[in-house]
Parts: sequence; structure tokens; C-alpha cells
Amino acid sequence: MEKKNIKNNLYLLPFLIKINPSLKNIKSGTYALYPGMNMKDAFNMFVSGKEKQFSIRFIEGSTLKDCLKILKNSPYIQQDIDFNNLHNLSKQLGEKSDILLEGNLYPDTYLHTKNTKASEILKRAKNNMKKILEKIWDTRDQNLPYDSPQSLLIMASIIEKESPLKQERFLISSVFVNRLNNKMKLQSDPTVEYGLKLLKPNKKMTYKDLKIPTPYNTYIISGLPKTAISMPSFESIKAAAHPEKSNYFYFVSTGYGNHIFNHDFDSHKKAVKNYRKWKKEINSAR
Repeated sequence: MEKKNIKNNLYLLPFLIKINPSLKNIKSGTYALYPGMNMKDAFNMFVSGKEKQFSIRFIEGSTLKDCLKILKNSPYIQQDIDFNNLHNLSKQLGEKSDILLEGNLYPDTYLHTKNTKASEILKRAKNNMKKILEKIWDTRDQNLPYDSPQSLLIMASIIEKESPLKQERFLISSVFVNRLNNKMKLQSDPTVEYGLKLLKPNKKMTYKDLKIPTPYNTYIISGLPKTAISMPSFESIKAAAHPEKSNYFYFVSTGYGNHIFNHDFDSHKKAVKNYRKWKKEINSAR
């Protein structure tokens, strides 16, 4: 308190407590003291038990490994989980099954006090995602090609990685729904990249990698991959549950953050050709 320049001389503390006996009922914890703070106000805070709140943030589109890295590097978190065993993580959180938690943590800012357990933060994030997913699942459009909330979550995680533009996600959702309904492969690059990074974490994806078989390569497998590939935002989950009505089956990046959508393959090939030409010009200019 002296270091923080708390007002009033500390030798007066016994007298202050004698006048205000309740001030002796301080609660252990970690508190934030500020220069110029009144000593009585400080002790009222100690008595109230209002500890310093720290925060960690799980970002939309990040992976389970990203979240665990944030937890592991948080100085005020009590580390009570095994970060090296992702498949056993569910059981460490008290779940009966060993389902992979990828995508099942809701991206948000989580406040906590010092020595909060890492498992408690993960449980909160998991419960938040469960509540939001169930709510959106109950209000989803009819006749969607999803047989469970988890299928919807997997689709939302792909949509999240396909576009940073919230207004595009409902249209991207329609493309994937149209493809699934017509027994076409999703052919989503982010799923390929996710599966590739499981094999080679530092590998940059190339066109040749589209032919590497993994459980996430949607150029090879039919339907959805076996798990989510990222933590989807509320907007992406909503887009998966309420796709825009369209006759589009293809989309490709313009190189400027948005996409061009087409309903026939010939038009799509032209758009892809233009994108590759633009990318080649950009690379040669560097």
C-alpha cells in the first residue's frame, strides 16, 4: 500500500479499524490498488472481496490449439490440464465422451480472478457455445442437410474461415447447402489447410496439397469433415442455420477480401483464371 502511495498514514490503521470494526474482516485475494486511493476505500474493497479481474480472449476463427496456447501463456491462470493430449481434453473437463473440442468453445472475452483454473475457463467457453448452438439449432431453417447441432457447427466453422465479411457468409452458406443437396463435394480450401496443418503445422498450402488425402480434404471426401476446423462466431452459426436462397454452386476470391459467386462451372473457371492472373501480377510486383 505504501508503494502505491495510498493516502493516510498506515500507522493510523488500528484506529481506523477501531472506529470501523467491519474493516478487519478482509478476504484473501488479489486486489488492484491505485495511486492516491483512500485507505478506507482500499480496506472496503478487501472486505467486499472484489478481486482484480483479468481477461483472456478467444478470437473468432481460431483453433483449439490457439485457445490452449492463450491459456498456457496466461500468468494468472492455474494450469490444471494436460495441453499435450487434445483427445483426452473432454474427459479432463468431466465429459463422458472423448469428443474433440475443436469448434466447441465460444469465441469471447472471459474475465477471471487470479488462480482461476484453466479447466474452468474452458468449461465456461464450452457451455456458452452449447447454449448458443442449441438456441440457433432450434430456430434453423427447415430442410437443411444437417442431422445434428454438431453438423451445423462444423459448417459454421468452415463459413467462418471462408470469408471475413459478415454480409457474405449467408451467401457462402447457400453455396455449400446447394452443393450438399446436390451430392457435390464441398471443395473448401480452409478444410484442406486444416487437415494439412495437423500433419505439418508449418506447411504452407499449395495447389498440389488439394490431392493429399486427409479426413478434412473436402476435395476428396464427401459431405462434411469429421470435426469443426475453427471456433465460429455467432454470425457464422446463424449463417449456417439461415442460408440465403440462391442458385450459386461456386465462389472464388477477388483478391480484395470479397468473392465472386457463380451458378455454372464455366463462369467459375473464368473467375478463377482472373484471380490467378491478379495474384501472379501482385507477386511479380513485390
